[in-house]
Amino acid sequence: MPHKENRAIAWRRHTYDILEHGPIGASRMRVVSRLLILLIVVNLVAVVLESVPRYERDYGRVFFAIEMVSLVVFTAEYLLRIWAAVEYAPYRHFAPIKARLQFIISASGIIDLISVLPFWFAFFVPSELRVFLIFRIVRFLKLARYSPAIRSLLDALYSERRALFGCVIILVGTALIAASLMHLAERGVQPDKLGTIPDAMWWAIATLGTIGYGDVVPVTPLGKIIASVTIFAALIMIALPVGIVATAFSEQIHRRDFVVTWSMVARVPLFAGLDAGEIGDILRLLRAQTVDSGDVIVRRGDPAHSMYFIAEGEVEIAMKGRNVKLGVGHFFGEVAVLDRVRRSATVTAIGRTRLLILDAEDLHALMEREPRIAERINETVLSRREILEPHGDIVADEIEANR
Repeated sequence: MPHKENRAIAWRRHTYDILEHGPIGASRMRVVSRLLILLIVVNLVAVVLESVPRYERDYGRVFFAIEMVSLVVFTAEYLLRIWAAVEYAPYRHFAPIKARLQFIISASGIIDLISVLPFWFAFFVPSELRVFLIFRIVRFLKLARYSPAIRSLLDALYSERRALFGCVIILVGTALIAASLMHLAERGVQPDKLGTIPDAMWWAIATLGTIGYGDVVPVTPLGKIIASVTIFAALIMIALPVGIVATAFSEQIHRRDFVVTWSMVARVPLFAGLDAGEIGDILRLLRAQTVDSGDVIVRRGDPAHSMYFIAEGEVEIAMKGRNVKLGVGHFFGEVAVLDRVRRSATVTAIGRTRLLILDAEDLHALMEREPRIAERINETVLSRREILEPHGDIVADEIEANR
């Protein structure tokens, strides 16, 4: 029994890794995440085209097949996420049942449920209620799980929620003041449009929103002055939340890049055991380099002085007898920061690639300044020395672990 339980835990952890780690994980994780993204996009396109009567009539069976495949896959994904919820970092201290319940009532869990529930209902509800199938468009929100940009935007909105709520309060107050003033100035000449403050609120909101439909316009000199001041106020009203969101979004992008870079450095066996401050010291030594598709990054036989982290793109490592491809989050040339050796493989960029480079001289200078870092790295070197090839900087065992 214990053996079966351990196997179940291992499978559950593996399922969590595949579903959650996405493009930064191993190749099978990237394949699963990319297939799910493709299915979401195909499904959304099908939902949109299905609303066109001609397409629905000619390709109805295709749309139905797409929906059935999507339903099965998304339902299986939802059930697997519930099963693997125990492995989620925020829920690990909960009992299994509570952890799964926490996932079900979370925002991502609710989105996953809404993505599959309407179509299951379609089998049991009257045809006139099948209008609820339009909720399938909610599947677009599932892309937030795989898109760092969408996640960063949502995080930015959440982090600035108080400031944005304050902007809404200011906007409502400004609209109320503008509507009241316009009501006083124009109620005598336009009683049907500005005779009451609620009627004038429509004009104020349209003006402050910089829409200006033109269905309600002031005709008196005082009304035009009030409208002019309102238009200038509208520029401030629009600029304020845009500036807040733009600043927060930029900070989230930089924070995400920092976290991704941190995770890349922290997973290098050479730096195992370093604490947060020590990894931070190494991060400051990294420099960026962008290479185009087909460019040779390092060549076999050349002196090795640096190691490389792949921040964007993909590279191909030509080793003896085989080629290995590495993508975002991976690294190569680790041994170059340990010994003065020559490159044992040629590395070429497959597409446009952004690299983060750690020079051996910079790392050794840091080790001289910080004996603690030197001690920990040297301990790792001694423990790994037996697997390092004496005349090369890229090791087959190392590449396999990296993938």
